[in-house]
Amino acid sequence: MKIGELSKVTGTNIETVRYYERIGLLPKPARTAGNYRSYGEPHRSRLAFVRHSRELGFAIEEVRSLLDLADHPERECSEADRIATRHLAQVEEKIGQLVTLRDELSRIIGRCRGGLAADCRVIEALGDHGICNGEHA
Repeated sequence: MKIGELSKVTGTNIETVRYYERIGLLPKPARTAGNYRSYGEPHRSRLAFVRHSRELGFAIEEVRSLLDLADHPERECSEADRIATRHLAQVEEKIGQLVTLRDELSRIIGRCRGGLAADCRVIEALGDHGICNGEHA
């Protein structure tokens, strides 16, 4: 299949496919007599793996390591477990940060009484945040 077809069946932008080829996540395809890229099922499958991994938030280097393990099925999968466990810890840390962010925004919004911008509690809270916490802007 041509790059446009691969893009369509995997939901991946053509430029992203080319990028993954350039950085070695996707092997270079054979070329047709007309010099078009010719992708096969292994390309589709590998690109689906990369896409799913990226959708789950894995970094490019993590995806590269996971692909290396997938390319060597005789190896132990403990490294894949370590990569996924480390990534989960990062996700949980981000969730904690987002909860803190949500709570702070709720607190700020809860102080809003309407009226003029000069008396706006949201603007006041945002302006005073660094000072209240002993931080410098």
